Amino acid sequence: MPTNTKTNYSIGAFAKAVGLTAPTLRYYEDQGLIEPHRHANGRRYYQEDDVNWVKFLLHLKGTGMSISDLKQYVTWRAAGDATIPQRLALLQRVKSDFLVQFNEVQHHLQILNDKINWYEEKEAGIMTAPEDFASYLKRFGHHE
Repeated sequence: MPTNTKTNYSIGAFAKAVGLTAPTLRYYEDQGLIEPHRHANGRRYYQEDDVNWVKFLLHLKGTGMSISDLKQYVTWRAAGDATIPQRLALLQRVKSDFLVQFNEVQHHLQILNDKINWYEEKEAGIMTAPEDFASYLKRFGHHE
């Protein structure tokens, strides 16, 4: 006869499993983003499905998705498949906003790399002529 071997996590063990603090988990619970299971004595516990759910929420949050949008997503998810079009539209909007931020970060990284390269060329003696950084950027098609 198969036994039920689901792992139950205390809030402390769950916090460690998902990389958050217990107060953050309580905040997520207050916001309706997670719903812990309860023992008969009222103590919270979590299971592996909850670990996966919080990790997914953290991915969404990592894209810049607001708590308000996360709450809306959770509400629609709980309502079932009839809300898939709304969830899809929300995720598409979040993706679009994220790509704008991502492109900006990539641009900042490129400027940083160019500045590092400029210093490395100066340090190595590859570039000996005086050159200001604005001229260097123009040489590589960057405009600041």
